[in-house]
Amino acid sequence: MVMFKVSCKQTSPFDDQKPGTSGLRKKVSVFNQPNYLENFVQSTFYALSADKVKGATLVVSGDGRYFSKDAIQDFGIKYNMENGGPAPEAITDKIYANTKTIKEYFIAEDLPDVDISIVGLSSFGGHEGPFDVDVFESTTDYVKLMKSIFDFEFIKKLFESPKFTFCYDALHGVGGIYAQRIFVEELGAHQSSLINCVPKEDFGGGHPDPNLTYAKELVARMGLGKDNSVGEPPEFGAAADGDADRNMILGKRFFVTPSDSVAIIAANAVQSIPYFASGLKGVARSMPTSAALDVVAKHLNLKFFEVPTGWKFFGNLMDAGLCSICGEESFGTGSDHIREKDGIWAVLAWLSIIAFKNKGNLNGEKLVSVEDIVRQHWAVYGRHYYTRFDYENVDAGAAKELMAYLVKLQSSLPDVNKIIEGIRSDVSKVVEADEFEYKDPVDGSISKHQGIRYLFEDGSRLVFRLSGTGSVGATIRLYIEQYENDSSKIGRDSQDALAPLVEVALKLSKMQEFTGRSAPTVIT
Repeated sequence: MVMFKVSCKQTSPFDDQKPGTSGLRKKVSVFNQPNYLENFVQSTFYALSADKVKGATLVVSGDGRYFSKDAIQDFGIKYNMENGGPAPEAITDKIYANTKTIKEYFIAEDLPDVDISIVGLSSFGGHEGPFDVDVFESTTDYVKLMKSIFDFEFIKKLFESPKFTFCYDALHGVGGIYAQRIFVEELGAHQSSLINCVPKEDFGGGHPDPNLTYAKELVARMGLGKDNSVGEPPEFGAAADGDADRNMILGKRFFVTPSDSVAIIAANAVQSIPYFASGLKGVARSMPTSAALDVVAKHLNLKFFEVPTGWKFFGNLMDAGLCSICGEESFGTGSDHIREKDGIWAVLAWLSIIAFKNKGNLNGEKLVSVEDIVRQHWAVYGRHYYTRFDYENVDAGAAKELMAYLVKLQSSLPDVNKIIEGIRSDVSKVVEADEFEYKDPVDGSISKHQGIRYLFEDGSRLVFRLSGTGSVGATIRLYIEQYENDSSKIGRDSQDALAPLVEVALKLSKMQEFTGRSAPTVIT
């Protein structure tokens, strides 16, 4: 048995180690500073009670990207609680407080690196007793969990239909390993259905974001790219990010917005997914996500929750038995089978819905397609036209002034509506405006300043959020949502449908005047 000793090292605080909604995110050059990673890890341990640390099992993992192997030897920097979900604000606040006062950290200097590419147990001895590192393969357990949720034999019949074609893009993240096991080996998809499914530390030189901008190869194959020479698109396509928790759903020449995706899963879950056969406990969405899920909840008489951005808020609801399905506009969807978003689960949910909609029709002339399912949903619940504008690296002072102006404007809704009427007479009136604040119904904690909302009489919304207010710059996110329940208008081009509200949002906020930007950095 290899022996090791723990040493105490002197250190000094860093002033930029406040965790975000899901861990501490900084550039590699920042983490490479002496003691930076060690300080944050030690501060995390200090934030936990002794009974949670001593003798406990700590699960360490990563998404395979560059520097993961190095970070894993130092225990990593994102802390999830014993329920499997991200640490709540009560814990991250303690971590941050510790990072500002830390004077020392403890480290096993002579503990050899563990080869995490080999499954097996490594045992070490220390001054407090034996210490084991168990490298395990997680796909088998995950497949078993998915089989307890979905009817794999039922979904497999969909793959056996000559009419159904499929494509999955892992963007060179770890989801490729799971895709091989589930979609090819379990469900019978052809090997050629998988693209970019070999994990690479640099994601093959690409950006592992499952959206229309970065999943270029999948977008082209699904008939949504500029190149029309790729042949007949598959019926169903999906992509995942680096660690496979976020997802994108596509039909043949058709994109499903994440806001619509979670609403459609919730609307069809009880009939299509065995795990939910007895009913849904409730549903929830992040505040910036469109209100498509709200309409489903109201129609089906389900408990509904609107929470701040961050999966930890969903986890609290799930632990209390209040929520079964949840989602966010940033391509995250999940259920109470775990306390994190789950991209593979979302794909299986969609496959279950498609299989159910085509029950008895798998050899028919034409399958009920992804687009058919979405349009049928709009016909019942209405359509939430939706877009997000990101203004990145805006001067932090200017960004704060813009947000303060929007808050001040909310003090008089008649004045707001007068301004809007002067911009566009064809836009509904604002009936409510606030700075979103959330009181957690489970632990009573209050989260303030979560975004500025303007709610319109017809169900439309404008939401403004600020993030990254450091010394370099800030990001302003503008969410624009136009609700339409007139069946004759739900088939409009999204850009045309949103144009009036986009104009109102930009002029009402004085976006260009405050930021100097004539256009957003990114539109999704």
